[in-house]
Amino acid sequence: MSKTLKQGFLIFLSRLTPNLTETNSLKSHRKSINDCLISSFRITNFFRTGSTGSGTSICNYSDTDYFVVIPNSKIEENSILLLRNLQNILNIRFPKTGIYIDSPAVICPFGNLGIENTEVVPARFSSIIDGNIIYEIPDGQGGWIKASPLAHNELVNKQNIRLSGKVKPLIRLIKAWKYNNTVSLKSFYLEMFILNYLQNITIIEYDVDIANIIEKLYYLNLINLEDPTGVSGMISPCQFDFEKEKIKSKLLRAIVQLKLAKEEKEKGKIENSFYWWNKFYNDKFPKH
Repeated sequence: MSKTLKQGFLIFLSRLTPNLTETNSLKSHRKSINDCLISSFRITNFFRTGSTGSGTSICNYSDTDYFVVIPNSKIEENSILLLRNLQNILNIRFPKTGIYIDSPAVICPFGNLGIENTEVVPARFSSIIDGNIIYEIPDGQGGWIKASPLAHNELVNKQNIRLSGKVKPLIRLIKAWKYNNTVSLKSFYLEMFILNYLQNITIIEYDVDIANIIEKLYYLNLINLEDPTGVSGMISPCQFDFEKEKIKSKLLRAIVQLKLAKEEKEKGKIENSFYWWNKFYNDKFPKH
């Protein structure tokens, strides 16, 4: 039976959203990490952040991220040394896991699925601004940068409510393009870029807004973003500048695909529009 484009997006979103079984499989790892770090670092808080924390994670791709809040008495001023200490402690608890550092986190790859890769970010209390706790986390060079996951989540939730619950699905749909086409854009950058785009939007239409966001990413030349919460400073689109040209090439290809998808939809040729959406998502979008 043929589908409308709107039905295609809803089916696709149902595939992108992690299910309860995957979420429950993480509980034992979470408890083990928590118990280990309470014993070694006397941690004061351990909470989920990132895509899984904000409700924008992608099934089979998104990591599970945690902030582990360590008291100052247990903190190494050199954040690289702290990451190494954290890695060593977790290696003792999980000796066959292949734990490694990818600042600002220590990565625990517990399985083959993205959600099973657990990122543990050491954090120390900095201040409270507008009711949100501000932390400091490793900056990759031995120093510290400010971060506030709860402030960012609040921003996502506020816009999601304003736009009838369609913001988190829209973020998922853009991230699905990123993962399915191996685009090295940072997920956090994408979320903040999308929130900036939505500031003056009053209604979300997935096909229209995905195309607009992809075009803006390209024509704004992947500019650094100012953190809308004012906490984290400037947000870069990728880890290394040399990645930008490859990202722009993939964005340009996506712009062409989405233009063709729009043209076919306007002609009433929905099956052809599905074809180009499938190309956009690297053969992962539902069939017509």
